[in-house]
Amino acid sequence: MFATRMDKDALKSLKLLSVHAERPINSLLEEAIQDLLKKYEKQEKKAFIKQPHT
Repeated sequence: MFATRMDKDALKSLKLLSVHAERPINSLLEEAIQDLLKKYEKQEKKAFIKQPHT
């Protein structure tokens, strides 16, 4: 279980996307979170590779 507050315009857009995509909001949020985690994981790997090895 997770609860948060969102900007009202973002929430409205999310609700509209949910209707148009015929997917629950929870499913869309989970997809977005997974995409965000992958993005930062890639950035961390790039930062690790760029660091000089001692």
